[in-house]
Amino acid sequence: MNRFLTPLVFIATFGSAFAADNWTNLFNGKDIEGWVQRGGKAKYTIEDGSIVGTSTMDTPNSFLCTGRDYGDFILEYEFKVDPRLNSGVQIRSNSYPTATELEWQGKKYKTGANVVHGLQIEIDPNPKQNRWWAAGIYEEGRRGWLYPGILGGNGKEFTDQGRKIFKQEDWNKVRVEAIGDSIKTTLNGTPCAEIKDSVTPSGFIALQVHGIGKEKEKDGTQVRWRNLRIQEVEDKTVNTLTDEEKSAGWKLLWDGKTSDGWRSAKGPDFPKAGWKMDNGILTINETGGAESAAAGDIITKDKYSEFELSVDFKITAGANSGIKTFVDPSINKGEGSAIGPEFQILDDARHPDAKLGRDGNRTIGSLYDMKTAPADKKVNPVGQWNNARILAKGKQLTYWLNGVKTIDIERGGKEWRDLVAISKYKVWPNFGELPEGHILLQDHGNQVFYKNIKIRDLSK
Repeated sequence: MNRFLTPLVFIATFGSAFAADNWTNLFNGKDIEGWVQRGGKAKYTIEDGSIVGTSTMDTPNSFLCTGRDYGDFILEYEFKVDPRLNSGVQIRSNSYPTATELEWQGKKYKTGANVVHGLQIEIDPNPKQNRWWAAGIYEEGRRGWLYPGILGGNGKEFTDQGRKIFKQEDWNKVRVEAIGDSIKTTLNGTPCAEIKDSVTPSGFIALQVHGIGKEKEKDGTQVRWRNLRIQEVEDKTVNTLTDEEKSAGWKLLWDGKTSDGWRSAKGPDFPKAGWKMDNGILTINETGGAESAAAGDIITKDKYSEFELSVDFKITAGANSGIKTFVDPSINKGEGSAIGPEFQILDDARHPDAKLGRDGNRTIGSLYDMKTAPADKKVNPVGQWNNARILAKGKQLTYWLNGVKTIDIERGGKEWRDLVAISKYKVWPNFGELPEGHILLQDHGNQVFYKNIKIRDLSK
């Protein structure tokens, strides 16, 4: 495949599908209200309707970040940079309070706590190296150069093209189209990078001022941005049902936009804060790891007896959460989570719960504190989506994690009652044996993401 497409082909195959008037300005031209600085201490100021980043010695890479995440979008901006300074614009980036690890194509990439990481659209004049890779794609804090690099592109060809189209010490325009796993860039109207990558589906956008160490000749060098605007694109495959699913009786349990059908486990209304619905993703925010102590659990307003449930979830490093069924929120009126059999969601490598309980029965895909998921279960790494499937038919309860069965047990049977008797649930009479109950998503004080929450009612 020739990745250096002509502008006509590039636009015809992708860009023309979107309306030209559906743009949102990311920068108001006056101040940086709504932006958050992370990383180093480089200075960001406003001059003549532009954001100006000024390099500072002895500070790491600095990032001015949007206050919210973006998933699928078209982003446009202009930049002008001192030829001595490397810079970039982060997309789909994150920064977590604990260290993270990505396993990708057999390699492990570790990222420290509070380190900004994610895709970066490069600002790379680099006349000294004679590289000219502006509008290339680099992954900050993890895999390094993706294009040109491990996901495609020829470095020499990219340099030759960049040298021709880059405007040294003048304004350059970049367009980024990030839709699903497809990322494409143009520089001054010329197609540049094109990759397929699904490692991080969403995250903040950030303006980078690269660290310069002790290089005095770079101290005070500047990069400028203006005309930053974004057009969010709805992913039509998220929170939707196929014709086949509709025929089989599936329904969306969450509509992808509102709290309709859900409420707090502690009251009739949906929590006013803590749970966020953005770009088709339902997120419980990080609040320090306490169980149902902040926003609190949410439950369906309806009760279910026999059903098949499918939920896509993504965890952050060290996260703990869970999906509970047959919940009666009136059983536990005190502190902690509402009571019901739990499909455990956990970062087994980092959260201490994985080593508690008995024989690993608090690990991901397990029936929490009762029955352990197999050691060879299929778990996608932190930062990638996993799927939980729960089937309740009669008294039989079955779990699958990413299509692999992890639990199969009869509620109220001998094995069930024997396990309850040696679990934390022994204090609750007839635990998990209700004929019907609510479905619950847990707030355990860690950031966890949910989407594609679907159910098939088998009782009718």
